Amino acid sequence: MFDLICLVFIVVGIILLISGNISIRNNKNNLIKNNDDYNFCVLIPARDESKVIEGLLKSLTLSVNMQDVYVIVEDMNDKTVDICKKYNAIVILRTTKKQRKGYALDEAIKQIKDYNLYFIFDADNIVDKNFFKEMKKTYEAGYDIGVGYRNCKNGNDNVISACSSLTFSMINTLGNDFRNKYNANIVVSGTGFYIKGSWIKKWKGYPFHTLTEDYELSLYSVLNNMTSYYNDKAIFYDEQPTEYKQTVKQRVRWIKGYFESRKKYIPLIIKSMNKNKLNYGSKYSACLGVRAYIYLAIGIILYIFKSILLLFNKNISFFIILTSLIVIILFVYLIMMLITIKMIKKDKLDLNKLTKIKVIFFNPFYLMTYVYCALKSLFTKNVTWDKIEHKVNKK
Repeated sequence: MFDLICLVFIVVGIILLISGNISIRNNKNNLIKNNDDYNFCVLIPARDESKVIEGLLKSLTLSVNMQDVYVIVEDMNDKTVDICKKYNAIVILRTTKKQRKGYALDEAIKQIKDYNLYFIFDADNIVDKNFFKEMKKTYEAGYDIGVGYRNCKNGNDNVISACSSLTFSMINTLGNDFRNKYNANIVVSGTGFYIKGSWIKKWKGYPFHTLTEDYELSLYSVLNNMTSYYNDKAIFYDEQPTEYKQTVKQRVRWIKGYFESRKKYIPLIIKSMNKNKLNYGSKYSACLGVRAYIYLAIGIILYIFKSILLLFNKNISFFIILTSLIVIILFVYLIMMLITIKMIKKDKLDLNKLTKIKVIFFNPFYLMTYVYCALKSLFTKNVTWDKIEHKVNKK
């Protein structure tokens, strides 16, 4: 009976994966070309980011009017302010102390003039010289949201930073790249993206304030049939955590914010699916979320747990149970290794050969720790937006 329960979870997970894939392939959404000027600004939330922001500002000077670059700070005594003045960027002082990136962006947008495009970056980012040139193509094609390719500044520091960078490869290279082919809504991940000004004007600010305001924006775009695109030629660089504890804290917040956003938007998306078939594939996929992977994980974990218990049953061969347990664990590990190899081959991350080899073997363990992070998020009531210390100023 227990084996049947495990099998049901695994089969349901596989069915959901296949159905989500099919739904995306049959997605329909309108795309209208933009004829407006490529008039844009850059928004950078930067609370105490003096160690890294110069790298971003220096990269922006190659292709941006620095009078259209707005850096959001909480204290004018912050050393970040002096660096902004050096590069002629505009400093916006926050008037409220509500933590979370969405609130900072909301305050800034309400204080600046209107633009046709609003780009959002984190202070630790560095922008490739052709980033805005490539994003212009995305904008002119008619997309309301454009997301760039997130490369890594410090992927070779250690295996933790390398594996952390692969998280975004899973979202973009394996997920968003596939969604592009069928004009389905992509998943916005954190930074390096633009939003069309007409939507900002409609919102009269930035209304996404959950722990994961990027995922909240993604769900909003699905609900409201916004068009979005992942442009892997628009490259920017990002700093990743080098300590395991940092990645746990980061991922617990992501998971908590994921469910916070879904609680707010999924009921609305389900309701809209019954009224309008436009963008149906994206809506169905959004409703599934990571449910398929959760079912698969539950099925496998239950089977492993059962096998461990059977090891203590004297009526059953210890060798047979141990062998079956090792086989299932190795099978899961091998699948994760193959997924990692596929990402490394398809992706353009700046990782040296030795780091790539290490990642192939270590990333499966890193992926498995998402189970721990998920459980930790369930039993942690007050998850707050905590600043992660950045220190890499060059790519």
